[in-house]
Amino acid sequence: MPLPFLTADRALQADGRADPFPPPDHDPERWRRPYRPGPWRVGAAAVLLLLASFVLLSALIIALAGSPVGAAICAAVAMLVITLALRLVRVGVWVSARGLRQVNLLRTTTLPWSAVAAVHTVQQPVRWLGLPRTVQGQALRIERVQGEPLRALLSDRNGDFLGRSETFERAADVLEAWASEYRRP
Repeated sequence: MPLPFLTADRALQADGRADPFPPPDHDPERWRRPYRPGPWRVGAAAVLLLLASFVLLSALIIALAGSPVGAAICAAVAMLVITLALRLVRVGVWVSARGLRQVNLLRTTTLPWSAVAAVHTVQQPVRWLGLPRTVQGQALRIERVQGEPLRALLSDRNGDFLGRSETFERAADVLEAWASEYRRP
């Protein structure tokens, strides 16, 4: 039974693969992530939100016990954990007609397409799930026109693509297609 909508997926081609280019009704000026967040990233955010719910429940119990300062501190900690969980889901690579945006947990780097020299996939040691341990894997690198290259945008061992190598390949192809379409020689 076909559904009239696809939640996070783009329209599928006849062979079941996602189309690398957005449908014509989408605004190319809007920032979009060319892939879905992976299960490791979503699972970690869900655990943080569960922790925040327990902290909010403890804030309610502390407030009912008569300590408003302690309740306020617990509520502030819960809001901090909720903010961290939401930011963790937003981590990744975002593209638009204006450029490429790399969102990390604590900072965001935006690079206009005119500053991008090349986008390519390389074999190199990559961090496993963002931890200090490195393993051999594939990474998508952005070479700048001037200056040193950006930190590896995507890798096949990060929270979005661990165990989903075909999804990594598709996301890398989509990012290379965006770069070749909007980059000025």
